[in-house]
Amino acid sequence: MRASSRLPAHLETNALTTALRTLRRDGVEILDLTVSNPISAGLLFPAETLRKALGSEGVSDYAPDPQGYLAARDAVACWHGRGVAHDDIALTASTSEAYAWLFKLLCDPGDEVLVPSPSYPLFEWLARLEGVSARPVPSYFHERWHLDLSALETSIQGSTRAVVIVNPNNPTGHFLSRTEWHGLTELCARKGLALIVDEVFADYVLEPAEDHLPTALEDPEPPCPVFVLSGLSKIAALPQVKLGWIIAHGAPARECLAPLSFIADQYLSVSASAQAAAADLLEHAKTMQARIRERLSTNLSHCDEALKAHPHLSRLPVEGGWTLLLRRPAVDSDETCALRLLQEGHVLVHPGHFFDLPGDRYLVLSLLVEESRFRIGLGRALPRVD
Repeated sequence: MRASSRLPAHLETNALTTALRTLRRDGVEILDLTVSNPISAGLLFPAETLRKALGSEGVSDYAPDPQGYLAARDAVACWHGRGVAHDDIALTASTSEAYAWLFKLLCDPGDEVLVPSPSYPLFEWLARLEGVSARPVPSYFHERWHLDLSALETSIQGSTRAVVIVNPNNPTGHFLSRTEWHGLTELCARKGLALIVDEVFADYVLEPAEDHLPTALEDPEPPCPVFVLSGLSKIAALPQVKLGWIIAHGAPARECLAPLSFIADQYLSVSASAQAAAADLLEHAKTMQARIRERLSTNLSHCDEALKAHPHLSRLPVEGGWTLLLRRPAVDSDETCALRLLQEGHVLVHPGHFFDLPGDRYLVLSLLVEESRFRIGLGRALPRVD
């Protein structure tokens, strides 16, 4: 049987994954500094609260609504505030599903979306599985990362339908500035493009620039269609409770709610339990976020202390999110460096090219790792990188 051309032609693992599997098969303990799952990082939502929420009375009911249960959408609207109404929201099983629905909504097969790079590699395949291309447009670094509006405008062609923004970005951690936001929305309005804004990390602010845009919802009436994405996976550290959402923000986006509801109605993918539990789980989300921010800040402080002994190494600013970019001299490829750390120090990090970071100068670490493991991992890794 011939598989769809939307799938990868080959599914071989890369060299780093192959080496990791070999070491684990041989019983070698690996210090994983890439952990981005809060459960694996020991940041567990209170078990009794979770059981109670998922066992609530509404779990037994099933009254499907294409946009999701009204009570759950009310809870999401209340969480975000800023004038968001439940009618502006469509619930999804995940942020990934939200992208799939929006690509269906906005694009025909063969169309494209633009994604500022560096970015998370998921976008290429989420788009491709919908018959759409995700084309990277490089951002630039000067003291902090910046959106290159000129490069975006130059990249727009007849098949371009939307721009995807992650705010703060993964893995660079930078927020859009308010100036960039206004330039971006004006560009999208002028070119007839929609704007998809992923804000899953927006609550994790660490070292923000003074003019950073905390949320696209701050702009009451953007001139182009804006779709804001988030979900329980990051907001409440609950990746196992599959609940995400799309907020149609501003009048141009709200005009798309009817066709978006039509798409949602074909799937009805969000479980009754997740929707029934949404209000209770969001009520406890602030507590989880405080724990996570403390973990992030502690690990960031330890990294700064450890780097004092390694003057050839540095880190980039972490405006928000869970990821740290370690900058090093490009004396070998970032993948070679990551393989050396794994094979010699039994420490796992991501090479920067996984995220389209330029120039073989970056390693990517998670700040979510348990504090003692993070310290030990850095102690093994930094001398081998320096």
